[in-house]
Amino acid sequence: MAGTLRDVTDSGKPSVKTRAERDEFDAVCFDVLARACPSRGTLEHVTGRWGILALAALKEGTFRFNALRRRVDGVSEKMLAQTLQALERDGFVRRDAQPTIPPRVEYTLTPLGEETAEKLIDLIEFVEHRMPEVLRAQVRYDEARAGDAGR
Repeated sequence: MAGTLRDVTDSGKPSVKTRAERDEFDAVCFDVLARACPSRGTLEHVTGRWGILALAALKEGTFRFNALRRRVDGVSEKMLAQTLQALERDGFVRRDAQPTIPPRVEYTLTPLGEETAEKLIDLIEFVEHRMPEVLRAQVRYDEARAGDAGR
């Protein structure tokens, strides 16, 4: 987390590079806490509301779009499409479009996506297992707030 990527566009995204120039990325130290660091946007894609759920679902296997949408209960078609596009651009998801009528499109994790999903599932399982503690804390907080409001 020592430095940030030197060559970024105005939008904060890395500019397009040749193969030799891309190898330079391996030597860059990224700092997600730095405003201009492109790792911040990637972290946002992975840990955002729908990104983390899409990656966790795709860890179960390959999905067609509508099957994935049913698996990630509550996501709109638009948000899932945007999420998958961002994750595909970042190299976490592979989109395989078959030239059939109608087109058959499947989504699967790349090796980078597999590794990332494993870490996210650990976090998801941690949160799920600690939910009784979280719910008790929420009740205590809400009761304290209600008591403060009555004064």
